[in-house]
Amino acid sequence: MATLSSSNQACSSSSASSIGLHQIRKINHFSAVSQKRLGSKNVSFRSKCSPLPNAILMQDGALAAKIAATNEAPPGKLKETPPQELERSIDSDSMGDKFTVSITVVGASGDLAKKKIFPALFALYYEGCLPQHFSIFGYARSKMTDAELRNMVSRTLTCRIDKRENCDEKMEQFLSRCFYHSGQYDSPENFVELDRKLKEHEAGRVSNRLFYLSIPPNIFVDAVKCASFSASAAKGWTRVIVEKPFGRDSESSAALTSALKQYLQEDQIFRIDHYLGKELVENLSVLRFSNLIFEPLWSRQYIRNVQLIFSEDFGTEGRGGYFDHYGIIRDIMQNHLLQILALFAMETPVSLDAEDIRNEKVKVLRSMRPIPIDDVVIGQYKSHTKGDVSHPGYTDDKTVPNDSLTPTFAAAALFIDNARWDGVPFLMKAGKALHNRRAEIRVQFRHVPGNLYNRNIGADLDRATNELVIRVQPDEAIYLKINNKVPGLGMRLDRSNLNLLYKTRYSKEIPDAYERLLLDAIEGERRLFIRSDELDAAWSLFTPVLKELEDKKIIPEYYPYGSRGPVGAHYLAARYNVKWGDIGIDE
Repeated sequence: MATLSSSNQACSSSSASSIGLHQIRKINHFSAVSQKRLGSKNVSFRSKCSPLPNAILMQDGALAAKIAATNEAPPGKLKETPPQELERSIDSDSMGDKFTVSITVVGASGDLAKKKIFPALFALYYEGCLPQHFSIFGYARSKMTDAELRNMVSRTLTCRIDKRENCDEKMEQFLSRCFYHSGQYDSPENFVELDRKLKEHEAGRVSNRLFYLSIPPNIFVDAVKCASFSASAAKGWTRVIVEKPFGRDSESSAALTSALKQYLQEDQIFRIDHYLGKELVENLSVLRFSNLIFEPLWSRQYIRNVQLIFSEDFGTEGRGGYFDHYGIIRDIMQNHLLQILALFAMETPVSLDAEDIRNEKVKVLRSMRPIPIDDVVIGQYKSHTKGDVSHPGYTDDKTVPNDSLTPTFAAAALFIDNARWDGVPFLMKAGKALHNRRAEIRVQFRHVPGNLYNRNIGADLDRATNELVIRVQPDEAIYLKINNKVPGLGMRLDRSNLNLLYKTRYSKEIPDAYERLLLDAIEGERRLFIRSDELDAAWSLFTPVLKELEDKKIIPEYYPYGSRGPVGAHYLAARYNVKWGDIGIDE
């Protein structure tokens, strides 16, 4: 962000230059940044709360550290920190009193801040993942005192089930670091006042500032503009976390990116997709690239189809007005499911460096075939009564127009036109008000050629197909469906699961996705955040079919609240000789 005059005129200027901070070199999560802007380097706090992310614990207990690849700054930007200064800066203990991190939650009175952001920050504090000196500011239009903010936040804070020691004491310590400032999102004066309060708590230390925009997208740019001119860090880094939606089509997304880049460099923008922070999505590349049994099978030669499934057992309930402007394709498929698909299908990256991983994801997205409208099915839930319980339909919501055609369910068949995945259907479906809540990846393998046991299996070859299931939520698990002989004198085959159920294998409570993503943003780790060219490629894939659906006013297929969704989704799968895996007998 700009480190400029904090005058009132600065924020309202219409011709601000593009000013930002480039991360120059990254070694074991330590970012060395030019003295010109930072003076010393950023410190990783992750080692306090968990093993180093780039280290492998070997079977004999030895720790094999891996050095991340370096990121060179573009010519003409910032010069590198000298090696001797980099070595001195890695001593985090000596730097603890010199640096501070100020986290400002913009939109602090909203549900996302109360239910996710503040609890995630407390969890990081409890685990010892935050730096020695930090402060958290809530910023919103609502009038509130520090005490009122702390009271509001305290209602949503909990300690992990497996870590209750000193919970109340930790909460008090955390809340004492939380403060509030009321202001308008487009007011330069209010952000100047925020800057003054931040400096008071930073107490002369080198300040690093993180702004989390938990606000509607139509005021993103106003908030970024004012924060850039009036509340950016003078010597340390400044970063901004941006929540989806990132536009609603290619044009609006590009306009938002262009507007943000008037005040931020690309490496200051952290576009958050919380699904990328989920434990099983994080484990996806580990499962594939560190297990020899899977990597050779990860291609068209052995995989028949891949299914990405998202379902919720509740409707829009309270979000009808927002949801009707976007619909299920924009809300879930274009971001959450497509990002998981890219991670699943990408080639082996050069390293675990953020840019290497994101480069491979972009290649996948750019290789995807345009989606014809015939390969998309949309639906909308209607009211349904089961027993004594009556559930309203989507258009029964008072915030939704009675004639709304916005889909609450969608299924699509996607294809990647490259050597690895040519001809393999990737089937997506996402919906609200369905029969259960789940998010999972299902990998169905090809049939065994010349199977000796066909007579024992019967006519349903799909029952004999191996299937790998990665359940993202709930009850996180990875299981592989195999064929097995039932004990006894006869030859009867059964389908069994080789099952890794996380809650039985690991006693530790799984961190919330926001914890991981917030910690990554503080440390400058961009691997799980979306780059602008990724966003462009994702919208380029979905914008044409969304435009066609809306221009032709395609009427969604109606399905009862609590059902399995529209019948059309099954016809779509059958067209590619696929059965949805989540509706089989085994499920």
